[in-house]
Amino acid sequence: MHLRPVQFVDTPIGLPDGSVARLAGGMQWFAAYEVIESAGRRIVPVAEIAALGEAAAAIHARVVAPRAPLVLGARTLRLDQPLVAGILNVTPDSFSDGGAHAGDPAAAAAAGVDMAAAGAALIDLGGESTRPGAAQVWEGDEIGRVVPVAERLAASGTPVSIDTRKAGVMAAALAVGAGIVNDVSALLWDDRALDVVVGAGCPVILMHSPDPKDGGHGRPTYRNVATEVFDWLAARIAAVEAAGVPRSHILVDPGIGFGKSLADNLALINNLSLFHGLGCAIMLGASRKRMIGALDNEAPVERRLGGSLALAIKGADAGVQLIRVHDVAETVQALKVWRGLRDRALAGG
Repeated sequence: MHLRPVQFVDTPIGLPDGSVARLAGGMQWFAAYEVIESAGRRIVPVAEIAALGEAAAAIHARVVAPRAPLVLGARTLRLDQPLVAGILNVTPDSFSDGGAHAGDPAAAAAAGVDMAAAGAALIDLGGESTRPGAAQVWEGDEIGRVVPVAERLAASGTPVSIDTRKAGVMAAALAVGAGIVNDVSALLWDDRALDVVVGAGCPVILMHSPDPKDGGHGRPTYRNVATEVFDWLAARIAAVEAAGVPRSHILVDPGIGFGKSLADNLALINNLSLFHGLGCAIMLGASRKRMIGALDNEAPVERRLGGSLALAIKGADAGVQLIRVHDVAETVQALKVWRGLRDRALAGG
């Protein structure tokens, strides 16, 4: 059984007690679930979910539970509204901004500080491209790229996540002040990675891909991409939690663009609210991705801002807590307008 929150409402004001529920302690309220089972799909009001049994009640409890804030040194990131994570690549071959900040740690750190000043709650720092066909980077080179930048950002008080698959890079970045590990392989590419995260006691973002050991861009055939990605992430959460990482320290990412067709990516984004049933905060990383070009006459990377903003707002509507983007100022402004609309709606107007 899978439960997807549906029938979102503007406000609980004036509605009967128990007829709506708050989504993950955030700004969204919903009145029903789409119940997805092998026999088919049906809509069940929130007030009737307990009648479906203990399994449904357990999922409902995870859906509505507030997400614990991320405590990153002196900074605390509350997850009761959508936050922006700014993408900072220090690679020569990233699909979007390759080379813009490579080889100059001071300039890269300054760019990260500028993103924080523009409203990014977190800077996601990466030293290896994970685009299809990208060459693997030696661990020592990746450390040399990211550590001087992470150290400068941390010294400035800017929260940093380290975007890497390699345990050595994770450990080196955490040692100089990074606070979160963001692993596109969900700690499966490097057998040492889970031990690093457990030992550091840091939060970790687990992303779905169909073949994490081989780069994440295989193309399986999904019968139902949303529930299959959900189940894969549920298994990874269970394994990481069993190793000693509390669920409150685990975030999930459905992996838009990693081993998925355009139809798969669209289905995942339309079903984002399903993933609240994992009981973890959600990251959405769809900024400037290929799916935008596929929907708009093959628009090149530098002309995908509109599509990126549309996906960010779709994520906010679905209760996503962390939105990973290249265009920080524009996304922050869009979310401020979204937040204004939500505040007015919640007040009953």
